[in-house]
Amino acid sequence: MEKHFDIVIVGGGIVGAATAYKLQLAFPEKSIAILEKEARLANHQTGNNSGVIHSGIYYKPGSYKAKTCVDGRRELVAFAKEFNISHDICGKIIVATDESELPNLETIRERGIANGVEEIEKIGPQHIKEIEPHCAGIAGIRVGCTGIIDFRATTEKFGELLEAKHPSSRVLLKHEVLDVAQNANGTELITNQGKVHAKHVIYCGGLQADRLAKTDGVKLDMSILGFRGDYYELSEMGKHKVKNLIYPVPNPKFPFLGVHFTRMTDGSVECGPNAVFVFKREGYGKTDFSFKDTADALTFPGTWKFFAKHWRFGVEEYRRAFSKSLFLSQLQRLIPDLEMNDLAHERAGVRAMALADTGEMIDDFKLEYKRNSIHVLNAPSPAATACLSIGNEVAKMAKDHFNL
Repeated sequence: MEKHFDIVIVGGGIVGAATAYKLQLAFPEKSIAILEKEARLANHQTGNNSGVIHSGIYYKPGSYKAKTCVDGRRELVAFAKEFNISHDICGKIIVATDESELPNLETIRERGIANGVEEIEKIGPQHIKEIEPHCAGIAGIRVGCTGIIDFRATTEKFGELLEAKHPSSRVLLKHEVLDVAQNANGTELITNQGKVHAKHVIYCGGLQADRLAKTDGVKLDMSILGFRGDYYELSEMGKHKVKNLIYPVPNPKFPFLGVHFTRMTDGSVECGPNAVFVFKREGYGKTDFSFKDTADALTFPGTWKFFAKHWRFGVEEYRRAFSKSLFLSQLQRLIPDLEMNDLAHERAGVRAMALADTGEMIDDFKLEYKRNSIHVLNAPSPAATACLSIGNEVAKMAKDHFNL
């Protein structure tokens, strides 16, 4: 049976679901659908990340990331309170363990102040110990407005509210978009469950964002690479060593924040992730392989330029991925008394990194227009925190671009 909607969002991660929710609020008379290829929402990046509500302290002032993270965080917390989503504004500390990290620690603090992040406090070794008794550092920053949340439950709530606000709006699971065709009335999305017709389409494809854009005829100068992040859960014996959130000072050359400790909303404590190039975009196992995904990555010229520039970093990440002892030694920089038997269950997530054909990482959010469609091509961390603010931005764009 063919389905008809005013607006279709392709991709049921938190950015797609938040965008659909915001569009429904802005245009209550429009029928809106989310097409998600998996059997449930939030099954990839959203459902496999650290679950952290980011403050906005890391991002370049004036960037999309900075603005949407700070605004989105406040709106997300209000949403969580209104709809009883499990969350806790517990604060976090960013800890320097070597003098070489101090200049970047200060840069981060200055960025946070410029971005309007509240509750930023410089702390010394004694204060670090008072907050996290097992953590060792020479200096740090406490960010009181950082928190934790159940992002999967948040995404599912967006879908639930979407369907409640319009009798014809739907969350369509197990609907994978295979092809796209334009006609006089809009777009025909050919899925594995039949055709879905839309006057307007917004693509929030995450790990598949570039492929969906190409299917829609968008010419790109970028490609998506997948990077797996491995996590360990601390054992019952070890999890008392972490009270809330402990982060290292990130390397400014990379978009990743480094292995960190996160108390989750269910009371468990995770440590990770690393960042390892994957040979399968949605491959969560260490040996997962897809010929298509590998060929796409290795035939893109930017990949080799990126590898040439960062090969040492990549080698170290691979070594830690296959060596629990090396992973542990990295964690011990922050918590020296962590032991091997403190590391219990292991899991992984995969994040999408947008890479330009020059080999440079596209650090900020990236959106493109084409006819009656909008493509969210790059929405890395802190996109989950910023999802409602991103949804607001896309709704404004849709109003102008689609003449709604």
